[in-house]
This record gives sequence, C-alpha cells and structure tokens, in this order.
Amino acid sequence: MSPNRRRGEVAATLDGRERRLCLTLGALAELEAAFEAEDLGALVERFSSGRLSARDLIRIIGAGLRGAGETVSDEEVAVMRMQDGAAGYARIASDLLAMTFGGAGEGAQPNP
Repeated sequence: MSPNRRRGEVAATLDGRERRLCLTLGALAELEAAFEAEDLGALVERFSSGRLSARDLIRIIGAGLRGAGETVSDEEVAVMRMQDGAAGYARIASDLLAMTFGGAGEGAQPNP
C-alpha cells in the first residue's frame, strides 16, 4: 500500500502491518482539543518546539491513523509495536507533521 503524498498520507508499519496515516481536518481538530490549542498556529508552535512526550506521539499517531480511516483508540496505539521502537514512533510523527504542515513539524523529533 503506497501512501498518497498529495493527500498528505504517510506509511508506517505498526504491529507488523503496513498502515497509512493522514492528518485530515478532523484529525487536526482532534489534536487541537487534545493539546488544548486555540488554533492550528498554536499546534504548529507546540510541535515545532522539538519536545514531544510519548503521550504526544500516541495522540499524533492515533489521530493520523483515524484520519486515514482506521478505527483505533489511543489506548490501542499505545500498545502497538514497531521494529525501531521509540525512534520509529518519533519518525512517524515527524513525517506526518512535516507532510501536514509543510515542514513545520520537522523539528519535532524528541530524543527517545
């Protein structure tokens, strides 16, 4: 399954399964609520800080999976495994943010 980059999709292998992630408008609204951000600018500012917690990564990846059509809770995302561990989760979130915000999330790679 190849991601549609024009639609802002990224691909990731979680729990041994190739998945697509996409931060749709609904997914972005979900993140605004989760992070208590006033608007998209506040989200960009938060993500550009480069300081994301494990909980932040779960929320971003979960919103991306739901934005691409998966029915998955943040609790389910929290127990998903990936080969690269914490660094892999950070890379997924960073790629997703960069795809969505045109590079604004590139600095959002926490040290795992």
